[in-house]
Amino acid sequence: MNLRLAPPLETPAGAAPLVWLSRLIEANTPMEVGALIVESAESLPDCRRVSLFWDEAEAHPYGAPGTSDEIAWARRALTGDGLCLADDDCRVAWRLMPGERFVLLLDFSCAQSVARIRELLDSNLAQAIRRLRHVLDLADLHRSHGLLERSESLQRALFAISDLAGSEREMPELLRGIHAIVCTLMYGENFFIVRHDPERGTLRFLYFVDAEDIEVPDTSRDVLLEDLRHTLTWHLLTGGKPLMGSLDQVREQVDGELVVNGPDSDDWLGVPMLRNGQVLGALVVQSYREALVYSDEDRALLEFVGSHILTALERKQSKDELETRVRLRTQELAQANRGLQLEIEERQRSEQLQASLFQLAQLATADIDEHEFYRRVHAVVGALINAENFFIGLVDQTVAMMRFAYVVDVTGEAYEDRPLVRGLSEYVMAHGPLITDKATVFDMAARGLVELKAVGSISACWLGVPLMVGEEVIGLVAVQSYAEEVAYDLADQELLSFAALQIANSIYRRRSAASLHEANTQLERRVEERTHELRQQIRQREEIQEQLKHQVMHDPLTGLPNRGFLRDRLGRVLGLMKREPRRRCALLYLDVDRFKVINDSLGHLAGDQFLQEVARRLLCCVRDPDLVARLSGDEFAILLEDVPLPATAVSVAQRILSTLGMPLLMAGRELEPSASIGIAIGDASYAGADEVLRDADIALYRAKEKGRKRFELFDETLAKNVVDVLTLEGELRHALLHDEFEPYFQPICRLDGGQVLGYEALIRWNHPRRGLLKPDDFIKIAQDCGMIEAIDWRMFELSCRALAGYDEGEPFMTLNVSALHLGSADFDARLLELVGRSGLPPGRLIAEVTEGALIENPERVRAMLERLRSFGVGAALDDFGTGYSSLSYLHSLPLRMLKIDRAFVCELNKGSNTSSTRVVAAILALARALDIQVIAEGIETEVERAALLAMGCEMGQGYLLGHPEPMRARLAPHHPPVPTGSLEA
Repeated sequence: MNLRLAPPLETPAGAAPLVWLSRLIEANTPMEVGALIVESAESLPDCRRVSLFWDEAEAHPYGAPGTSDEIAWARRALTGDGLCLADDDCRVAWRLMPGERFVLLLDFSCAQSVARIRELLDSNLAQAIRRLRHVLDLADLHRSHGLLERSESLQRALFAISDLAGSEREMPELLRGIHAIVCTLMYGENFFIVRHDPERGTLRFLYFVDAEDIEVPDTSRDVLLEDLRHTLTWHLLTGGKPLMGSLDQVREQVDGELVVNGPDSDDWLGVPMLRNGQVLGALVVQSYREALVYSDEDRALLEFVGSHILTALERKQSKDELETRVRLRTQELAQANRGLQLEIEERQRSEQLQASLFQLAQLATADIDEHEFYRRVHAVVGALINAENFFIGLVDQTVAMMRFAYVVDVTGEAYEDRPLVRGLSEYVMAHGPLITDKATVFDMAARGLVELKAVGSISACWLGVPLMVGEEVIGLVAVQSYAEEVAYDLADQELLSFAALQIANSIYRRRSAASLHEANTQLERRVEERTHELRQQIRQREEIQEQLKHQVMHDPLTGLPNRGFLRDRLGRVLGLMKREPRRRCALLYLDVDRFKVINDSLGHLAGDQFLQEVARRLLCCVRDPDLVARLSGDEFAILLEDVPLPATAVSVAQRILSTLGMPLLMAGRELEPSASIGIAIGDASYAGADEVLRDADIALYRAKEKGRKRFELFDETLAKNVVDVLTLEGELRHALLHDEFEPYFQPICRLDGGQVLGYEALIRWNHPRRGLLKPDDFIKIAQDCGMIEAIDWRMFELSCRALAGYDEGEPFMTLNVSALHLGSADFDARLLELVGRSGLPPGRLIAEVTEGALIENPERVRAMLERLRSFGVGAALDDFGTGYSSLSYLHSLPLRMLKIDRAFVCELNKGSNTSSTRVVAAILALARALDIQVIAEGIETEVERAALLAMGCEMGQGYLLGHPEPMRARLAPHHPPVPTGSLEA
């Protein structure tokens, strides 16, 4: 409750009651009536002071605040029964009307009773209170009328905005209309509209009118919102809430810095235009007049109108965009329609041209004379362009003449054959198509391009096109008009050019046909003459072909059929066996033993004679229709076409070995030829000749393995062994890549006490399916497929690394080094580099070589072993006593050890008087004399060990002393096993 005190009015003292009543009637506001009430109450008896209060909640702002004591007294009257007396009954607070919050305070000079006070007030103030009631009702009516007028004004504005959005007005006119509508609602002289695109972070000033700001923003383009950072517009769009007041007041409403662009306004009001909580634009009005400020009602009104303006702008923008799309689509359709019409016209024209060209092409083969041909050509051209005057000229380059093959001219001018001159026809043939009129002809003559006397009658318009076949010009076709209204253009030139191309081809084809007919006549005569010659040449060629076929299918040295002949015959025999499944054949594959030695020793000429003799002997061993063929070099084959039993083929093989084995005198020497033979029995199960050759070759390989000068019959066991070899080669490559090889170490011990002095490193293969494999199971195959060297180097590396991690004393280790390694010039360098990388001291390593590895180049091996010894790596001679020159190696090689072969050791079980015992004793004596240590191999019994000890042998190895084991099995429990790593290459 907020009470106000009505201010007193200046009233002349002692005014008459009629005057007072007149003034009461004329009072139109609660303030004027309240002043008259106060004036009337002051005339009451004993009244010293009168004050009128009202509650401010009634929204009748016509007074100033009273004292706090008076306000408290007035509130008591409002909360009570309407009349309150003070304790001294001198002060009275009286509520004038029930339901109204007006309180009259009277201060009397003496105490008053309630009844007396009511009587005085009712008699003096009744009319004034009734007038106050009337004035209050009238104020309420005025207030309701004002609200109704504002509502109607707002409704008219919204209708106007909606009409603008649906009108055909352009956007600038629409925005001016919105500005005018806003001006009807509030002061809007300075007004602008902003659209905001939140996704792109841009804004555009759609409309801007400002009486003071001369820097008008560009309404035709978008700008980045970030470029207007901290401006009023930026805060309005990013904050999403209205801003109103002076600049100082706005600064208190925003967060952060405020940047002012343009002149300072006295009052500024901006509201965002929202859609689903998203700011899509803003409306701003501002005032540069101090008296014109915006109220909260203006702010609410602008916010309300803003949503409708946003809808109107969106509708207008969508409508404009739709109209733009429709207009563009209409333009596209119109353009497409024009293109379609042109295409239709072009297609019709092309169809007409194509039909004409087809007619011209048909004329080339038509059975008509030359004049009729040109007449029909004229008719076809006349269907394309105006050809009332038409001629075709052909040039004869051999005599430099222009011949007019066909002429139609309304003037009747004669076109006679003439030499080539500087006329229009010659110009066209030289430079291409030409369209001329009279002026052009005279101009060309003036420039010296043509001669007028060679032109003849000058037509109003003349069109000529050259006739060309390929790059050659054979003439021209021309049309002309003598009427000014008939003229030719580029389209006519293009049509005539197409026609000229076909006319030229037709003329050329007719000429060619005539020439061809003449040529055919001459050719027939020549064919008859040539036929007789060809028949003789054919007979000669057939004879040559037979000779060539024999040469291709036979060996030139021996005259025997070659591999191709054999495959062809074998294929036919297999085909016969498909029809007769019980039939059998046999193929004997022969390889002459040691032919290379004969060829190298006696020379190639003697070698050829040797092969010829072998072929002759083989022919003696077969009968017709059996076939003997030479396949290549020293390889032969014999096909037995009908073999009832395999024994038949075996019998032939034995006969061949016996026949070939007879002595042969050649180059002053007596030779005893021999051969290895592989036999394959062919039956219906074979798919082709190559399979039979393959199986016979497999059997031959087995015969050579068993010692040559023998034969082997192919069976499934041989085939399986070959397949196993191929499989094992693939598994060896896999094992090398996946590090499946592992060194096993067999101890070398003292014979008297069993102390381990060293180890021999032996290779083992941890096969993923077959388990642990020994060298005998795969070394031969590794040597044949060329992988033995890579496997050895991997074994060297793993062995050195394993022994380097073994710290039980310092035992030595022997590595088996093959002849392949000793033949490599850098073997010693690679071995030393490997030893250094593994961490094994070189003095603990001994390279173990066999006598067979020393035969080819003992000097190079000795030098290599000397280099190794200089770095501490020792050498040992393995299998001593089994080679060719064992004793010579002992004093020529830098040996540290030699090993007695197990063949001698096992003989010690037979007693002390055997030859082996004496050999072993001699070896030991020789080694002691040369200061070489001796190791006995293959010790398996106590008898052998005791015998060796008795003869003074100190070291030995064998199953009696210890089996080969991986190093991890020999390491102490506290030593972790040495990693084997993985193979990198």
